[in-house]
Amino acid sequence: MRRKVAKDSIIYRWLFNNLGILILILLVIATILIYVVQNYYYQSTEQYIKSKLTTITSVLNRYSADSTRNFSTEVRNIVETFSDKDKIELMVINSKGLVVITSSGFSPDSSTVMEDYDLAIENNGFGNWVGTADNNEKIMAVSYPISSKSSDYSAMRVVVSLNEVDNHILNLTIIVVIGCLLVLLPIILSGMYFVGSIVKPVQKLNAATRKFAMGDFSERITAYSNDELGQLCKSINNMADELSTADAMKNEFISSVSHELRTPLTAIKGWAETIDADNDAETTRKGIRVIVSETERLSQMVEELLDFSRMQNGRFTLQMDTMDILAELEDAILIYTEKAKHDDIKIDYNAPEMLPFIYGDKNRLRQVFINIIDNAIKYSNPENHPSIVRITAIQENEDYIHIAIQDNGFGISASDLPKIKTKFYKANHTKRGSGIGLAVADEIISMHKGKLDITSEENIGTTVHILLPIVKT
Repeated sequence: MRRKVAKDSIIYRWLFNNLGILILILLVIATILIYVVQNYYYQSTEQYIKSKLTTITSVLNRYSADSTRNFSTEVRNIVETFSDKDKIELMVINSKGLVVITSSGFSPDSSTVMEDYDLAIENNGFGNWVGTADNNEKIMAVSYPISSKSSDYSAMRVVVSLNEVDNHILNLTIIVVIGCLLVLLPIILSGMYFVGSIVKPVQKLNAATRKFAMGDFSERITAYSNDELGQLCKSINNMADELSTADAMKNEFISSVSHELRTPLTAIKGWAETIDADNDAETTRKGIRVIVSETERLSQMVEELLDFSRMQNGRFTLQMDTMDILAELEDAILIYTEKAKHDDIKIDYNAPEMLPFIYGDKNRLRQVFINIIDNAIKYSNPENHPSIVRITAIQENEDYIHIAIQDNGFGISASDLPKIKTKFYKANHTKRGSGIGLAVADEIISMHKGKLDITSEENIGTTVHILLPIVKT
């Protein structure tokens, strides 16, 4: 069973709109052309009959003026010797409006209406009529009054069958119809091919997007052209790649977060049980330190997740005010000074005397600095001696403050670097973290109308550049 074409489909709209209008235009053109051809043939036939009738009536008028000739005899002689009697019937009509002489020898019924004769007498000129004879044959009749001394005859009438003319018109009509069909055929074929070239990829796009909606991103659409449709197919494929990557990253993120949550919870639970079972003071102090540290780690992770959720929902807000950026940067450095010493990492920071104020949210910017310094320490390479994290803050120009945080750690590969600020993305899976810290930091800096850039070389180190606009005074 063939599938019914839906009224809202492209094929239906093309058939109804484009092809339907084209057929209507061709139908109008063909109708006009046939009408013109028919008029031309009918007028040519009429002119031919009138020329014959004019010639005959001219001769009869001369005979009527010649007293040496018998007018009635001449009339009969002209009718009987009419040269075109095999195609045209010549008739003589008397003063009573009856046909008295015919070239065929057969007179029409006296009740036959002759509209052409009535028009000729009324107008004293040519009268013509097209209609159907008693035998249902289509005819054309033309009458013309004659002037004579004899009052026996009033007009000459010529009758011709239109069958042959109509056959010519029919043949031309067939030719016109065939011509229209020949015009339509390549248009229909090319149109169907064109519509098919649109519909088939669209159907594949529809099928593919349904799979995407169900979470299956494996489908890919072949682009057979480089036009807008081909570019759409490529865009859909790229979207599928991105969705597939994002889905994989999301799953990895869930797995990573689950692991990150489980590790501190396991440590907290283990040390809590140890403290409960052992009354040793040193063990208790050590366990409490671990529990506090892991609780802070959990708290930081939860805050990142909450911030990310707020960003996704458009509920992430900033408490903006004029602020000293150095104060927040130095607070973040102070937080990690002891940790860096513990990990045998040197923080190299030369504080400038003063920098212009900026307009921002101090808590959020401190959060950015903490995140980036934490990453610098986390990804430092213990084989490098010494491991250094260099932090600089300068006025870039009259518009921006430039803060750079540089480490000499593992670095980031060239393939990972463009995606490092993407949500859920982790270049190094051996290190703890949710993979959303940099994404949150980048969003915060963007909301401050600033810019966060990362440069890195594998096994050499990574530098994070932060540009923040200066308050204009």
